[in-house]
Amino acid sequence: MIYIENEYGNVDIEYQKIAEDIINAAIEYVMCPYECEVNLTIVDNETIKGINNENRNIDSPTDVLSFPMLDYVKPGDFSDKDDEMNFNPESGELVLGDIVISYDRVVSQAQEYGHSKKREFAFLIAHSMLHLFGYDHIKDDERIEMEAKQKEILELKGYTRDC
Repeated sequence: MIYIENEYGNVDIEYQKIAEDIINAAIEYVMCPYECEVNLTIVDNETIKGINNENRNIDSPTDVLSFPMLDYVKPGDFSDKDDEMNFNPESGELVLGDIVISYDRVVSQAQEYGHSKKREFAFLIAHSMLHLFGYDHIKDDERIEMEAKQKEILELKGYTRDC
């Protein structure tokens, strides 16, 4: 189940379709054996700045924040996730976590990088989904692996830089 809350207002792309495409593609990509739950909230720069400050002590806006609900021994490894505490008791779905995206940053970064807003939005979701699966980009080897996985997920659904 994908829960999407648009706190931004007028988002001028098919955000619901893009979110569903990429979230489902990411879940399939990592071969998660469970039905999953993800929460996505679309906000403005001021709202994400407040969330960023509250949760990371960084007093500036960012493009996307990820709040994983699971800890992984190895990224994308679900072999130890069968504990009922990891699942929504009402739906039975594995609770992956929350994603918060600044649509202001989607617009500015799409322009800055020379691609569409839908591609930028899809990229941020793919990036965040990998964080929800335990991937990170702090070390160079992790970054290289994560970038390759992001690209593959986006290409699976046709969200390339020229779309």
